[in-house]
Amino acid sequence: MTTPPVHRPRASRLLTHTLVTALALAIAVPVAWVLLASLKQKSEFFGSPWTLPKSLHFRNYSDAFTTAHMGQYFLTSVLVTLLGLVLVLAVSVPAAYVVARYEFRGRRLVEMALMAGLFVNVNYIVVPIFLMLVDWDRALIDVFPDGFFIDNPAMLSLVYAATSIPFTVYLLTAYFRSIPVEYEEAAALDGASRFRIMTRIMLPMARPAVTTVILFNFLAYWNDFIISLTLLPGQGKTLQVGLLNLFTAQKAAADYGRLYAGMVIVIVPVLLVYALIQRRLIEGIAAGGVKG
Repeated sequence: MTTPPVHRPRASRLLTHTLVTALALAIAVPVAWVLLASLKQKSEFFGSPWTLPKSLHFRNYSDAFTTAHMGQYFLTSVLVTLLGLVLVLAVSVPAAYVVARYEFRGRRLVEMALMAGLFVNVNYIVVPIFLMLVDWDRALIDVFPDGFFIDNPAMLSLVYAATSIPFTVYLLTAYFRSIPVEYEEAAALDGASRFRIMTRIMLPMARPAVTTVILFNFLAYWNDFIISLTLLPGQGKTLQVGLLNLFTAQKAAADYGRLYAGMVIVIVPVLLVYALIQRRLIEGIAAGGVKG
């Protein structure tokens, strides 16, 4: 009877490390290249694209923020994203807790509706949403002559939150159900109300899941292009739409330094948010895998 070769686990680990390293380099190298390109002067782009900048030309960032209005677009994106996260959590956390813990008539129907919402891509229904908001503006033209629903960052946040509720409630419901009910029973014996149990007991225990939905929704809101382009046709653009305008303008002017600076402005917030919550995100994914 032959024994299996002992070098297979080591070879498997080596292959895994090689693939992970290659994937990390495939992501890190373009990001580093864009960062270095954003610090180059205009004349440096006519040579080899792989040369390092001769000096750190931070003027590209100031020009992108002021001249190209990326600062204004950045603030609009921050406002829309934060407001959308607040709205979706304010609705989804109580809804998920009720679905997970309460027995009420029609609960199965509510769960089926939420499950169905997971399969609806909001990009496919953005035109009906736009037409609906236009009709509402027409109906309220005497009250809001300049319109209220279209070209309103708050309404864009509301659309973001409404369309991401099914995913958020579904994930939080599964996590709430994995928490033993004995914690709630002990708190109820101490006289805690349902609201207090949800906010003081269940919500802190579900922090990994909440962190996960915050990250996924943040990425969806921050990186969205189609919805923001449709619902914000005026000057109050988000960063993604502003980057397209910057790309069109700077490509014609051959000012690539300002263009790459705009790309860095879009990328950096995502990297910072991930760096801040990566530990809790990994804990949430690990806990979901163990409890599932």
